[in-house]
Amino acid sequence: MILGYVLSGLVTGAIFAIMGAGLTLSYAATGVFNFAHGALGFLSALLFYELNVAAGVPAWLSALVSVVLFAPALGYVLHKAMFRGLAQAGETAQIVATIGLTIALPALGLLVVDLAGLPPADATALPRGIGPHPAQTFDVPFGVQSVRLDTDQLITFAFSAVAAAGLWAFMRHTPYGLRMRASVDRRRLATLRGIDADATSALAWMLGSGLAGLAGVLAVSVLGLDATAYTVLLFASATAAVFGRLRSIPWTFAAGLALGVVQNLVAGYTDFLEQVTGLRTAVPVLLLFAGLVLLNRSRERIAGSAAEDAPPPDHLAGLPPWRRRLPWALGLVALVGFTFAGPEYYVGIAAQGLVLALIFCSFVVVTGIGGMVNLAQAAFAAMAALTCGWAFSSGLPFFVAILLGVLAAAAVGMLVALPALRLGGRVLTLATLALALLADQVLFQVDAFSNGTIGWPLPALGFGFADTSDPRVLVVVLLVLIGAVAALVRNLERSASGRAILAVRSAPAAATTSGLSAPRTKIMLFVLASAIAGLGGVLFAVAKGSITATDLPAFSGFVWLAVVVLQGVRRIGGAVLGGLIAVVMPELLATWDVSAHVGAILFGLGGMILAKHPDGVLTQMAELRHRRRAGEKVHEEPAVPAVPAAPAGSGRLDGAAVRPLFALEGVVAGYADCTVLRGVDLAVNPGEVVALLGANGAGKSTTCAAAAGDLPVTGGRILLDGQDVTAWPAHRRARAGILLAPEGRGVFPGLTVEENLRTWLPDPAPVYERLPQLAARRTVLAGALSGGEQQLLTLAPALVRPPRVLIADEPSLGLAPLVVRQIFEVFAELRERGVALLLVEEKATEALAIADRVAFMRLGRVTWLGPRSEVDSERLTAAYLGVR
Repeated sequence: MILGYVLSGLVTGAIFAIMGAGLTLSYAATGVFNFAHGALGFLSALLFYELNVAAGVPAWLSALVSVVLFAPALGYVLHKAMFRGLAQAGETAQIVATIGLTIALPALGLLVVDLAGLPPADATALPRGIGPHPAQTFDVPFGVQSVRLDTDQLITFAFSAVAAAGLWAFMRHTPYGLRMRASVDRRRLATLRGIDADATSALAWMLGSGLAGLAGVLAVSVLGLDATAYTVLLFASATAAVFGRLRSIPWTFAAGLALGVVQNLVAGYTDFLEQVTGLRTAVPVLLLFAGLVLLNRSRERIAGSAAEDAPPPDHLAGLPPWRRRLPWALGLVALVGFTFAGPEYYVGIAAQGLVLALIFCSFVVVTGIGGMVNLAQAAFAAMAALTCGWAFSSGLPFFVAILLGVLAAAAVGMLVALPALRLGGRVLTLATLALALLADQVLFQVDAFSNGTIGWPLPALGFGFADTSDPRVLVVVLLVLIGAVAALVRNLERSASGRAILAVRSAPAAATTSGLSAPRTKIMLFVLASAIAGLGGVLFAVAKGSITATDLPAFSGFVWLAVVVLQGVRRIGGAVLGGLIAVVMPELLATWDVSAHVGAILFGLGGMILAKHPDGVLTQMAELRHRRRAGEKVHEEPAVPAVPAAPAGSGRLDGAAVRPLFALEGVVAGYADCTVLRGVDLAVNPGEVVALLGANGAGKSTTCAAAAGDLPVTGGRILLDGQDVTAWPAHRRARAGILLAPEGRGVFPGLTVEENLRTWLPDPAPVYERLPQLAARRTVLAGALSGGEQQLLTLAPALVRPPRVLIADEPSLGLAPLVVRQIFEVFAELRERGVALLLVEEKATEALAIADRVAFMRLGRVTWLGPRSEVDSERLTAAYLGVR
């Protein structure tokens, strides 16, 4: 008996493993956690079904087209249209955009089926598997007993084994896999080594989508064509990915198989759990939460770090307060006028939108202000509403029951906040969703709490002269409550607590050293947001007249966050606008007799907008107004002290005219609105070392980054052997022979020594002959090497395959004198082999010993350029002190 559970669990786990591996691959290679991974599987399964049923294509050929052609092509299109832009956006925008795809992609597929008159893909559809139909069964002997398996199960397990082996071989033994792993390890360095990170990401999305398609086709005979079932499959597969730490595909496969076995064993041998409704089916959710808390503590980034989610500029800052508030005041007047003059039915629609708006205000607190993405808001609303209904039915006064419901939501919010003290970013997002699903499947299914399928009746709020059964009264009550929440949020932002929140969000470590309590701040935000969501949940139940366990499902919070972020999660106005749109749009589509799928598709298109405008519609509109007022005028840069520029020069020291191999002419560059380089002129000849010296902050490292293509240039040009390469990306410049050894260590710490060398060399054997100390450590991870060994590993490929131009930024930083001597011996050899070297070095003695010419920088300009022989101690001291 137990063997049967194990084997059938392995089949289920194989589907988890395949989908989890695709999720891990795409996340590790691009940094985007794709919540639409299940939707990709659904679309592939839908195409497989329609090809097989409607077109009569054989099952094996239908699967081949769906998995090998359609799914990768869809992944490539989504990469070009959306994911490429999302990689540079904040986590909130990434999550919301992929949530939009989760809703839009199935709707698009179903709309095409409807318009084409194909067999309907609904609960009546009975898709078959890849194998023979009906499935053939086999009795597989195991010792004294046998286990019955069918052909669909055997095919599923076989495909999972082939996919696992093939993916492992691809990642470990092909140049494409090596480039992908290098991009995962250090994306910026990969581009500097000539790896096209964009092409690598596209390949990752194609492979990940192909695996999602394979899982979808294999699961279609079990799940049918229910898009929601594929989203649930995604979260079960996410459990496997989490146990693989969202990086290791082998561990993800193993975890997926184990999850299937554990789920089957729990279902078969835990009859005592039947007393707790839903607990046995919640095994994946429990394991997901446990894995997130135990294995995925955020080590690199705390939720809401300003490094990835900086607030947008306030384009309305220059306007007087009345001008900023005028559009909202006019909107409020129009809504109030419509409330008292419009048809009662449509006033009721507006009331429903305002109920959602009140709940959406909770996202402004926890996500907009706190920077933490919480997907449990629907659970908070349901908790408050059910608690209120239970308390009122138990005989408590209605207003006491409302207060008790809000307090219950706040208490649950405090419990959900505990993982936020340990987790951050996407991991926290998954943890809050796991807790919401757990409440949905277990807590809200307890009949004593939810009153079964009947639910709890709730009366209207009465005020003596009127009650909320009149939608006009309900609108007024909701407007008052939303106004109170808006005032609370504004006071919070301006208070000492608000400043503490911003400090914890922007720099948690600095905030802690300043005496601020990050745990207390996060708990306060969660409690306040859950109380607001709870109040909205109670008003939802009051407006409906009752509340059941299914009225506010956990997946609602999944969609709600997307709606708010699309409008602007940092503003209460975004929450109000989002609530009204969420209710009005479906009503308009129904009135115009337009398919509901169209609304879902439009919602997905809104997610694509976030790839270019991650701060939402309101911020985008403010930016457009700002540009219109400015008349597209280019603002002049603030005046800077005049610094004389030095001529770049183009000849050797002996005076022979030689065209420089590499030159910067009037280069202007910087970061965001801060200009660092203000017209840099510099040239390096073949077989020459130019030392670039100057005080800290002079712009030396920025010059290196701009020269290598790691930083965009806003003015001037960069020439390689007379050819303008200014517009070339970093990987193209590297392939043309411009190699940057960046400040710090230019190695991939997660790759072995040999794999690091193979990112630049087809055969590392010549390096081992020159540097036997690296040969002895060829299988060691580069991150485990000493600092000197890492720097030698950085420069070693240049000895075998010399670049045309080598740019070395602080190569001796933190190294012992003996190692520094070795490094500069490498530079001397490269110069003799005709390499043009641009050397930025803090140790002036070593740099001057090897340099042919010296350039001094100050305030983003080259202030002096000349031969080494003309550098004296006075000029050197002035350059480093930044006084000349």
